[in-house]
Order: sequence, then structure tokens, then C-alpha cells
Amino acid sequence: MHPPRLLLFAGHAGTGKTTLAKRAMPLLAERAGKDFFFLDKDTAYGAFSSHVMGLLTGNPADRDSPTYLDHLRDREYAGLLDITRENLTLGSQVMLVGPFTRELMAGKFFDPVQLGMPAHTLCRIAWIDLSTAEAKRRIEKRSDPRDAWKLAHWDDYLKRRIEPPAHPALRRFDNQNFSDAQFEALLSHLLA
Repeated sequence: MHPPRLLLFAGHAGTGKTTLAKRAMPLLAERAGKDFFFLDKDTAYGAFSSHVMGLLTGNPADRDSPTYLDHLRDREYAGLLDITRENLTLGSQVMLVGPFTRELMAGKFFDPVQLGMPAHTLCRIAWIDLSTAEAKRRIEKRSDPRDAWKLAHWDDYLKRRIEPPAHPALRRFDNQNFSDAQFEALLSHLLA
């Protein structure tokens, strides 16, 4: 029996994490000979978080205030990891999409046990890079109310952007200049 596989598509807002993950998923499933359970942070918690933030702050689109960051953010991520763990334990492969910057900076995705996953889980990370100017352009274009604070406080938001740690399990992908060869190398890394 093959060990469970956890693939994370991470990066900052507007970098194209979800789009690339959805593009990669059927190719990875075909090559792995097994489907993936697809879990996107915004899909899983979008409606819930909007309701809670509407009650707490009066702004259902709030994803950047201290109220969200201090009281809801970590609970969303813990729930995503609980769902991931449950699926890995049942033998499913999981593709997880979300920033996960705190967890990456703490090194948790490089140690399945520290992340709370089965010890023999194979974790691979695709960190999606995009210039801040292009990310801002894409965020403006998508017109998502959840991005309003970022756009209104762009310089403050940029202070929260991190450089991911270097690790063999993490591969950076330049989504500014997409190339088929680079995408193929990313797919190979994720299944290595």
C-alpha cells in the first residue's frame, strides 16, 4: 500500500493557486493512478467565515482585520487540516489549496507529525510566485469583496507577505511567466 500523499498549493493572494491546482489535478491523478480529494480554503470556509465576520465586525467580506486574524483564521486552517487528516487516514490523496503561510514558516508542512498528519504521509508543496504588481492587478480584476482591505491598505498588506522557507519538499513556481516545461517540472516534483 502506498503512503498517503498531501499536495499543497500555497502562495499569496492573487498568485493563481487555485487555478494552477485545478489545472494540475487531473494530470496528477492520471499519473498517480488515483484521484485526489480537492480541498480549497475559500470553498470550504467562505460562506461560514462571511457569516461569522458579518456578525463580529459587520463586514462579511473581512479577511484581514485583527478580529479575523486573531480569532477565526487559525480555526479555519485547523478545520482544513482536520478534514485533510481524516481523508489521508482513510487512504485518500489530498490536494490542499490556501496560503498556509504561518504553517509553512513554522516548518509544519515539512514534518507530517508536526502538521498532525499520519507519520508516513508524503508532503509536497507548490509555492506559487507572482510579482506584487501583477498580483495586485489580478486582485483588482477579480473584484472579490474579501480583497477590499488588501487593496485599500496595500503597503500594510505587503508587510505580511513572506518568502517561503527553502526545503526539498517545496518547489517554487513562477506564475508570472507560465511555461509548459516549468509546469511539467512542478508536476514531477509533486509526485516525486
